[in-house]
Amino acid sequence: MQSILECRDLCHNYGNNPALSGVNLSVPAGGIVGLLGPNGSGKTTLIKLAMGMLQPSGGEITVDGQRPCPATKAVTAYLPDANYLSKWMRVEEQVDYYADFFADFNRDKAVGMLSRLGIGLRQKIKTLSKGNQEKLGLILTMSRRAKLYILDEPIAGVDPAARDFILDTILSNKPQDATIFLCTHLIWDIQSVLTHAVFLNCGRVVLDSPVKELCEREGKDLNDIFREVFRW
Repeated sequence: MQSILECRDLCHNYGNNPALSGVNLSVPAGGIVGLLGPNGSGKTTLIKLAMGMLQPSGGEITVDGQRPCPATKAVTAYLPDANYLSKWMRVEEQVDYYADFFADFNRDKAVGMLSRLGIGLRQKIKTLSKGNQEKLGLILTMSRRAKLYILDEPIAGVDPAARDFILDTILSNKPQDATIFLCTHLIWDIQSVLTHAVFLNCGRVVLDSPVKELCEREGKDLNDIFREVFRW
């Protein structure tokens, strides 16, 4: 199966502290892949390496067959775990910024989703609720026509209704041949949409498997498997 993201003996250290240690990983193209693990397991570090925001201390990471570079960023849509929106902007200005910056951005799709949510284009971003700011960030990300969508903790800190909206937005706007790489520690809410699961703990891959095969083999759902693997 073709891979969209690969790690070969990937390592990254923060000073003398290892965050990733010899990670070998091949993310299959076309599915919804969960990068799962407790806080501090190295998930965000791996994502930042994939985006070229950090450089490996050892080994290699490639996206769409290339080391992170402007060409890989052009085919990758990234939603960070922190609010990155320019709060002084109006919503329409943030939409226009994306349209100017990303050639694959579908402005009409973004405006349509915002309209269904009742978010006005003339509203200042700083006046939106925290939940609506997070929804705006997701809408902007999913309105691109990317090969790889990297979503870092998209459902953390939001209420159940917002989680339903977020998951529906991800599923309904994913191009058929694109890959979702979804990083989270909230397994219960997202296990039903995942096609592949990667468990990361203390900077190492401890499980890497198609979800259906894993659950059939273990006779348990993904949430229960996660609890067993990461039991203290």
